[in-house]
Amino acid sequence: MAISGSNGIGKTNLLDAIHYLSFTKSYFNKPDAISSNSNLSGFRINGSFIQNEINKEVTVIFRENGKKEILMDQSPLNKFSDLIGELPVVFIAPDDTKLITGSSEERRNYLDTLLSQFDHDYLINLIKYNKTLLERNKYLKQLHHIPLDDDLIASFNLQLMQYGNVVLEKRLSFTKALFPKILTIFSFLSDDKETPQISYQASTLPETYAVDLKNSLQKDIVLQRTTIGIHKDDIEIEMNALPFKQTASQGQKKSMLFAFKLASFEILKEKKGYEPILMLDDIFEKLDQDRLRKLMEWVCIFHKGQVFMTDTHQDRLQELMNDISLPFQSIKL
Repeated sequence: MAISGSNGIGKTNLLDAIHYLSFTKSYFNKPDAISSNSNLSGFRINGSFIQNEINKEVTVIFRENGKKEILMDQSPLNKFSDLIGELPVVFIAPDDTKLITGSSEERRNYLDTLLSQFDHDYLINLIKYNKTLLERNKYLKQLHHIPLDDDLIASFNLQLMQYGNVVLEKRLSFTKALFPKILTIFSFLSDDKETPQISYQASTLPETYAVDLKNSLQKDIVLQRTTIGIHKDDIEIEMNALPFKQTASQGQKKSMLFAFKLASFEILKEKKGYEPILMLDDIFEKLDQDRLRKLMEWVCIFHKGQVFMTDTHQDRLQELMNDISLPFQSIKL
C-alpha cells in the first residue's frame, strides 16, 4: 500500500498505529499521552488482521487516567507481553540511521525487538532482568545515605545472572545466524567490494559474570548504576579493522541500515512461517536511485508480504511501483 501526502498530515501516525497494535507502544519511544490528539487525553486504536486465513482483531485503549488496556478478539490481555510476536512487524524510518551510527543501546534494542517477536522465553527473561536492574540501580543511589547490605546486593546479583545469562546465551546463539544474513543483504544492496565484519561484544560472560559483578561493585557505587551485564553489550561493525560508523560512506551506512532491517524480515519469516508486515516511512529521499531500486526489488519481488510505504510525492510512489510492475493500492491523505 502506497500512502502519500504532505508533511504533518498523518502518514507516519498511520504506520505507528499498526506498530501500537503489534507492540502496545509507539515505534518512536514517546509516552502514550503524547500520542493522543492535542485536544484529547486518551485514544483508541483498533485493527483487523488476517493471518494464515485467521482473522485477528486487536484493540489498544489509552484512557484519561493514564491506564492502558489491550484486547485480542475483544478479550482483555492480562499481560501486554502476550501480544508481542502475534503480529510481527518490521519498521524502517528516516531516523533509523542511529542504529548504525548511534549508541550501543540502539543496537541492543534492535536485537531485543527482533528476538522478542519469536522467542517468548527471551522476552520474559529480558523483562525480569530489566526490572531487577532498575531495582539494583535504585538501591545503589541510596547508598550515600545508608550502609551497604551485602545480602541484598548478593540477591540482586544472583537475579541479574539468572535472567541475564539466559538472554546472553540466546543472543550469542542467534547472532551466529543473523550476522551472515545482514552481510549478504548488504552486499546485494551496495554492490560493494568492501566486506564489513560484525561481532557481538559482551561486557561479561556466563562463566565470569559473578566475579565481574563483585569486582565492579565499588565502581557501581560511585557511579550509582550497574556497569556490568547484558545492558552494556553491543554489536560491533567494522570495515578494514576500523569502526564502520567512522569510515563508511553515507551510502554504505544506508545500505547497512537496510541490511539490518531486511535481515529482521527474513528471520521473522523463517521463525513465524509467514512474512511480517513491512513499513517504510518516508525513506525514499534518503536513498539514491540504484539503492532504492534494489530495495524495492528485494521487498516487492523477492518477498510477497504486506508492505506499507509513505512518501510526500504520490507520483514518485506510483512511478516506483510501476517500474517493478506490481499492483498496489494508493491512498492520498
